[in-house]
Amino acid sequence: MVPACLSLAHLTVIDAHPLELVDAASAGGFNAIGLRIVPPAPTDALVPVVGDEPLIRELLARMEGLGISVLDVEAIWIGPDIDVDALLPAFAVAQRLGARNVLTMGNDPDESRFTSSFARLCEAAAGFGLRVGLEFAAYTHAPSIHAAHKVVKAASQPNGGVLIDALHMMRSGGTAGDIAMLDPTWLTYCQLADGRGPRPATTDAIRAEARGGRFYPGEGEFPLAAILDALPEGLPIGVETPCAQYRSLPVVERARLCGAAAHRFLDGYSRGAPMTAITNSGRS
Repeated sequence: MVPACLSLAHLTVIDAHPLELVDAASAGGFNAIGLRIVPPAPTDALVPVVGDEPLIRELLARMEGLGISVLDVEAIWIGPDIDVDALLPAFAVAQRLGARNVLTMGNDPDESRFTSSFARLCEAAAGFGLRVGLEFAAYTHAPSIHAAHKVVKAASQPNGGVLIDALHMMRSGGTAGDIAMLDPTWLTYCQLADGRGPRPATTDAIRAEARGGRFYPGEGEFPLAAILDALPEGLPIGVETPCAQYRSLPVVERARLCGAAAHRFLDGYSRGAPMTAITNSGRS
């Protein structure tokens, strides 16, 4: 069961130029991309799409020619001093590129301020037709699905929701059963990744695994089928799997391998089927 929208997340091939990312998605059998247009931290490097009109026009042409859309743009870290107005140019570019969602993460220890900032960000994004997903991770200030649910519920914005990443779900101690607490209308897409072994022992190690130590779907030990079963049927899927095993390969080759694994896993997935029939099918 391959969803109508299968996206190659930028983090999977984070070194890809935006135009190369589109080519890589096409080569891997994806029909969408997740595009990083906002640096998570000021020191994080990225190719500046915002403000580069020739690049925006070239991206639009390349995507149209290859049949690639934009599932989400990223990554906004909601810190104590977030300037929502400064993000408006990025939202405008996201809208031009046809993006449907904005990925955010929590970086503010003050829950009340964090919730207020998330609400203001949602209000601003709504003016550009964008949904805002709050992604939880053990090393952020939304460390679990429960914490993210609390913020999103309190913010009470119609375009706000919780973004579920399978790796973060597992490493935060969550289970597929925890998804039942969410209003299904909050879930506009999810991120699929596999992993092996127990939870890393330190916060730094959890972060390192998330940024470079994931495995392609079906090549690890996570109960991905159970997670998909708990999510609304047909939900768009972003595959976010920066994998150390393949990091020396060219961008397009990594995308091909990732796409082949994702299609193999999803082709074997049947909603409600026993997990043993469709997990670890491509593990090497």
